[in-house]
Amino acid sequence: MEKTNQCTMAEKIPGILGGMGPEATVDLMKRIIALTPALDDVDHLRCIVDNNPKVPSRMKAIIDGDGEDPGPCMADMGKRLETWGADFLVIPCNTAHHYYYNVADAVTIPVVHLVDLVVETVVSQNPGIKQAGVLASTAVLMTKLYETRFAARGVSVVYPDAPVQDKLLGVICRVKAGETGDAVRRDFSEICVHLAGKGAEIGILGCTELGIIGQDLPISSVDAADVLAREIVAVARDGKMPHTETSAS
Repeated sequence: MEKTNQCTMAEKIPGILGGMGPEATVDLMKRIIALTPALDDVDHLRCIVDNNPKVPSRMKAIIDGDGEDPGPCMADMGKRLETWGADFLVIPCNTAHHYYYNVADAVTIPVVHLVDLVVETVVSQNPGIKQAGVLASTAVLMTKLYETRFAARGVSVVYPDAPVQDKLLGVICRVKAGETGDAVRRDFSEICVHLAGKGAEIGILGCTELGIIGQDLPISSVDAADVLAREIVAVARDGKMPHTETSAS
């Protein structure tokens, strides 16, 4: 059965694999609304969202090595979103891109590759950049999601030292638990100062939780959540081709 958007035929419908975590998904939706020029409800984008916090833990699967594989659950989410009418998919979780192909291989619609999109954005907006700092979960470091893609573009990656990285993981977990006040923001700011001291020319907020507390930082930064929201609006409203892993290579 042919899919149609009864509200605005020209617009594409994003399908969002959410819940990783739930607040980051809601934060993304707020960003999409803020970035969409609108005078009334009908001017906003139709989004199909599976805000599913029951996706098996990416951290347990990657860091601990004994957790359930999230890939099959994410693939099922992608298939359902496609069936429900999505024209393209996004995954608002950097770590979950370790399982990108579980989703991409399960559907016939494009799947935006957030990590590659962020790397491309950083390189294009910062000509001559030599060293990028990555602020993300330890699972992102272990899987080298950013490191591999930056290396292909001639940019090296710097991470926080191990004790500071442990502190950063704690910050991410605190945000997941609902803590977004001054204390956790101060801790995150100190981590950013540390990263800048290691020679990072720019800091990448490579965890969507960090974007929630990523204002007024002591380092130039690129927020993956903001990059993704802008991509969604551009693809849905302006006809931009989605930045998939294949189209980026």
